[in-house]
Amino acid sequence: MLQLLRIRNLALMDAVALEFDGGFTAVTGETGAGKSVLLGALSLLAGGRADKSLIRQAADDCEVEAALYFEDPGSIDAMLDSLGLPVCEAGTLLLRRTLSRKRVSQVQINGRLSTVANLEALSEWWIDFHGPGEPQKLFHVKWQLELLDRFARNGTARGAYMAAFHTWRERLDAMATVRERDQLDDDEMALLRNQLERIESAELSEESVETLERDFSRLSQSQRIRELGDSIAGGLGVDEEGVGARMGSLLQEARELGRIDPDAALLAERLESLIIEAADLAGEFEGIARAAAFEEEEAAQIEDRMQRWLDLKRKHGGSVGAVLAKRDELRARLEMQGDMEGTLHRLEVEAVSAREDAAARAVELRKTREQAARKLEKEAARLINLLGFRRAKFAIEIVAESDMREHGDCFCRFLFAPNAGQGLMPLDKIASSGEIARVMLALKAALARVDATPVLVFDEVDSNVGGETAKAVGRELAALGERHQVLCVTHLPQVAALAQRHFVVTKNQSARTTTVAIAPIHAAREERLTELARMLGDRSSDSALRHAAELME
Repeated sequence: MLQLLRIRNLALMDAVALEFDGGFTAVTGETGAGKSVLLGALSLLAGGRADKSLIRQAADDCEVEAALYFEDPGSIDAMLDSLGLPVCEAGTLLLRRTLSRKRVSQVQINGRLSTVANLEALSEWWIDFHGPGEPQKLFHVKWQLELLDRFARNGTARGAYMAAFHTWRERLDAMATVRERDQLDDDEMALLRNQLERIESAELSEESVETLERDFSRLSQSQRIRELGDSIAGGLGVDEEGVGARMGSLLQEARELGRIDPDAALLAERLESLIIEAADLAGEFEGIARAAAFEEEEAAQIEDRMQRWLDLKRKHGGSVGAVLAKRDELRARLEMQGDMEGTLHRLEVEAVSAREDAAARAVELRKTREQAARKLEKEAARLINLLGFRRAKFAIEIVAESDMREHGDCFCRFLFAPNAGQGLMPLDKIASSGEIARVMLALKAALARVDATPVLVFDEVDSNVGGETAKAVGRELAALGERHQVLCVTHLPQVAALAQRHFVVTKNQSARTTTVAIAPIHAAREERLTELARMLGDRSSDSALRHAAELME
């Protein structure tokens, strides 16, 4: 449930903090007052597209922030964890999105920096928008099937079918590739074997190449390494010019001083340790110098291996991974050429098995769709009748496909007859804009009864209706509010009066600026009556005020 929404510098809005509760909330205001600001804020938090034009003029940035409470946060926590984000604390999900003119825009989820893509992924778990453009979706068969599958809760079954279908298609594609590839002659086979042998003989790995390049670097600088190593070892050693020799005489003097002054005894011990460490370092540097003295045969091997590695890197992609990928490709091609008939037989067996699996899953998917279609058309027809079509008919036809496709072996078609005596026809052949809007609302309401999305946002779904039908729309939205948190932007007083909570949007203009404000009025009866009267035509009319009171009753 959406509990808190903060908006700052978005479009015409300066700043507002709104508290929400469950049930049905109406948002009203005069045309052009800026009701879309609220919807825009929610869209931003759901990962919607945004640009800098949304930032209020004269402001450097805008920000929207929301707190959502989940009574059972198990599912949303699992989603957050899969995205590498902090889980909800005490069931609360915190979302924040900032747009800036000068800096990179930011997204925060539960206090951690994140991405717009993650906002969009999370939105499926908390919000569903139903706007003016949605009814047009009903004309598309693909969307009709998606809605039916959502009603049938076919997500898992459809995903399993699609996996089996893709496996089948991949095997068919592999068979086609084998058939299209020409049989290689002996010379071509010999060339491939030679290329494979050169790669395999190099015995490449990330570690071996790293060692080879280090050895080659030492070989290339071996003379200088020996010179420096010997020089340092000599300088630290016990020779006449070495540090060790000079420090030896100093140690004798330090020991004598220690016998005279006990405080110097510890210093003598430290000097002795320093001499030992210098001798040890001299040995280490001398070892490095000796190691740089490569045998002639060893040096030749390193140079040969390095040259082969550079040739392979140049020919096959510039990295160990690319060369090894080429090795695997050569192996697969030689194996395929060596047993093309066997490869085809194996792929054919796998394709048959995958097709049988996909076909069985398609049959089960079609059964669930047929069962769900009967339930959905019955519920939708009931709701359509409540929304003003007393004798309308609605049906869902399941149509078999000639072969399996990505969505299954069938699709569905929504049929509608708005008046008595008319035959059922596809929606795009018969429905007007007002009819299609009400059909969409009925379907969305039916779907919401089985959908777990907690926040439903309706924007002008009551367009093209009025009178008793408007009241029926309001009642249906109120009924949805018993199971979901419903936010509805509306111009109809019959709808707004049935809301449990009511926000009003106002636009304030001066000679220089225009701002938008949103405020709750559900706790102030007189303010709400005045707003409903305005929606009825005249906020100062006694008859409009009486009508508003009747609507609220």
